[in-house]
Amino acid sequence: MVPHPTTSTRSSTSRRAVLGALALSGAAGVGYTLARRATDGSDTASTGSVDGGWTPPPATADWQWQLSGPIETGYDVALYDLDGFETPRPILDSLAADGRYLVAYFSGGSYERWRPDADDFPDAVLGTGLDGWPGERWLDVTRHDVLEPIIRERARLARAKGFDAIEWDNVDVYANPNTGVSVSAADQLAYNRLLARIAHDHGLAAVLKNDAGQVAALEPVFDGCLAEEAYEYDEVDAYAPFLDAGKWLGVCEYRGPLDCADARERGLHLIRKHPQLGPGRPVSCG
Repeated sequence: MVPHPTTSTRSSTSRRAVLGALALSGAAGVGYTLARRATDGSDTASTGSVDGGWTPPPATADWQWQLSGPIETGYDVALYDLDGFETPRPILDSLAADGRYLVAYFSGGSYERWRPDADDFPDAVLGTGLDGWPGERWLDVTRHDVLEPIIRERARLARAKGFDAIEWDNVDVYANPNTGVSVSAADQLAYNRLLARIAHDHGLAAVLKNDAGQVAALEPVFDGCLAEEAYEYDEVDAYAPFLDAGKWLGVCEYRGPLDCADARERGLHLIRKHPQLGPGRPVSCG
């Protein structure tokens, strides 16, 4: 989607079209070796925990972010962020064999009518539609009783497919206007902490998506962060707690030149892609 014009009104939904057909392409090896866990999901109950903890995203990892179109796996990057539902297991197995770190994209704060678990969301937790994203509606994230079992099942799926982490999107419902649900900043903090805990319960790292206003409170429980348009909206400093803690911070811009000198000085991983986040090598700072 076209990024929203102001920080106060833009949502965290600048990310994907409904995914097209996905196809496996050849993966070139990269010079990274990551400690990888078993990926069959056999030690993960849908509402339980796993032993052995989780592996956070490497703080030095360059990355590719693709949420639509045929998956291209041949880029010389250490971290791939891919759709948790749609990415086929053979693609993930191929990337894992090459030592890539795998992040599953799931929306934590919106309902998407095309998802296989869409029928699990009762009308009582659905808000208004997300501007520019047909078929997507905000969630009442105060309803942990309803949402937690659904979210835990998504984490179980990510674990079973071999992902290392989950990127939780749309986790700033409180900061968006006209959502149709009543969510305070405190409500959002509680829910986002729940998302991190669910990922950890399933042996997965938790990657925060945006929510610049709550980074200081959330950094201790998240293992990395992905920020959209942090340079465009002058929010880079807000994400500094992740860098200060030695954690991975990826920033994706959708337009304009990249300030690579600043990104390198800060130690963040800056790329530019089309808002549909389709195939193609990201423009990056190397």
